[in-house]
Amino acid sequence: MAGGRLELQLLRQTEPQSFGLEAAELLVAGHEGATPRPLAKVASGGELSRIALAIAVCTAQADRHGAPTLVFDEIDAGVGGAVAHTVGRLMQQLGRQRQVLAVTHLAQVAACADAHWLVSKQAGKAGVSSQVTAVSGEARVQELARMLGGTPSGAGLAHAKELLAGSTA
Repeated sequence: MAGGRLELQLLRQTEPQSFGLEAAELLVAGHEGATPRPLAKVASGGELSRIALAIAVCTAQADRHGAPTLVFDEIDAGVGGAVAHTVGRLMQQLGRQRQVLAVTHLAQVAACADAHWLVSKQAGKAGVSSQVTAVSGEARVQELARMLGGTPSGAGLAHAKELLAGSTA
C-alpha cells in the first residue's frame, strides 16, 4: 500500500456514551492520491489483517506490556511475491518482541518463521481428523518447495533454500 494513509477521525456523539463524547473511526487511503474512507467499508479481510500487522509492529516497540501472543490467520491473502516477503519480514520483526502465530499458504511468509508447523487433514472411517507436524531441516525445505509449486522440483527446492537463507539475513 505504497503511498497509502491511515487516519483517525473523532466523531462527536449527540449524547454521552459509555466510551465518551466521541467515537473513533479509522479512515484508509490505499494509495497515493486516494481519499481516505472508513476502513470498515473499503478494506478487504486481507487488507484489514495487513493494517492490523502494521499497527502491531508500530505499537510493539512503544508498548512493552502489550499482548504477549498475536495470531494472524492468512494475513497474506491476496498478495504474493515481494509483498508476501514484506509481510513475512514484518511478522519476523514483530516476533522479536511478541510470540507470533500465523496461518499461511505462502512460502515467502513461512520461510521467515522461527518454527514451521504443517497442518494436514485426513479423511477416515471415523471422519476427518487434523494433524500438526513440526517440519525442520530438509523436511522444511521440501514443504516450502511444495508450497511454491506443488510437487517439489529441482528449481522449487533451490528456491526454497534461497528463501530460507534470505530470511535469516
